[in-house]
Amino acid sequence: MFKRLFALAAATGLATGFATGAAKSQDIDVILALPAQTLTFTTAFVAEDMGFFKKEGLNVTVRNLVGVASPNAVLAGSAHFTVGTGPVYLRAAAQGQKFYAIANMIDRMMVEMVLRKDVADKVGITEKMPATERAKRLKGLTIGIQGVGSIVHAWERYVVASAGLDVENDVRIAPMDPPAMLPAMENKAIDGYTTSMPFTTAATVSGKAVMVRSSVTDAPELLPFAYALVYTVPETCQKNREMCARMARAFAAAGKMVQEQPQKVFNEVLKKRFAKMDPELLKAAWGPTQLAHAKDIRVNDKMLHNSQQVSLVAKLLEPKDALKDFNGLYTDEFLK
Repeated sequence: MFKRLFALAAATGLATGFATGAAKSQDIDVILALPAQTLTFTTAFVAEDMGFFKKEGLNVTVRNLVGVASPNAVLAGSAHFTVGTGPVYLRAAAQGQKFYAIANMIDRMMVEMVLRKDVADKVGITEKMPATERAKRLKGLTIGIQGVGSIVHAWERYVVASAGLDVENDVRIAPMDPPAMLPAMENKAIDGYTTSMPFTTAATVSGKAVMVRSSVTDAPELLPFAYALVYTVPETCQKNREMCARMARAFAAAGKMVQEQPQKVFNEVLKKRFAKMDPELLKAAWGPTQLAHAKDIRVNDKMLHNSQQVSLVAKLLEPKDALKDFNGLYTDEFLK
């Protein structure tokens, strides 16, 4: 999946800098690609809505490009930065397309799989049943996902594979955007879905679905995790170090606000961003999401190792292609 797209980007050349050597006194134009509009990207929302990008002299244009389209845009030179997960990031590196991470805003996975209540009852899933036992009952069902090759797809396959099922044949998938998942499940077009909060919360709190497995509570083996890497390609920081330094400072400031003023973030950013969602459902999703945000936003080898394990278990990465080390894939120089 990545191989063809990444090879195309490499063949056409990477326009990584867009500007080189901008003086500190000058504003810098930046294009930021985001894979989805979920709570995973709260720090990007905060940096934009609370003025942290502007404070750093950054004119940031946000483009919403679903799933792997966001990192592909960075590779192709149509975006400078994206925010994304370790598995996607590392599968690209395994195929020779190196990214460069400057921060990690969330250090645990935040993806969940839910199943429509009547389907769960039919296959015998109960609340007290261990997560792996619940997953064994998924055979023959159809699960909505958000983008083939995305972290959401990886979690669906991780859950299925961990239960001993065939990831290719035992469970069907239906790609769609997160806001469409609950209506599709209610209309019985799908049996359940996998995505991030608040869209899973809306289904479980309302009683329309039950949790099959949540990476928030049911994956201690994956802690810590690179779930919200802020990254570009190496050439960007080589040619325009000031851009990378400013982006790191803006995200650090946004992360600090998430840690120290979560209610302000909820009231002034998230309620506006998710205006169509019931505020109580949003609040229920924001609690665990806020706690998942990293206090130390530096990237490290352990979280990248755990991220790669997800791709291996999910069979989205062949063992022979797995990275032996993560040298040159990240830096903390802009966070000192």
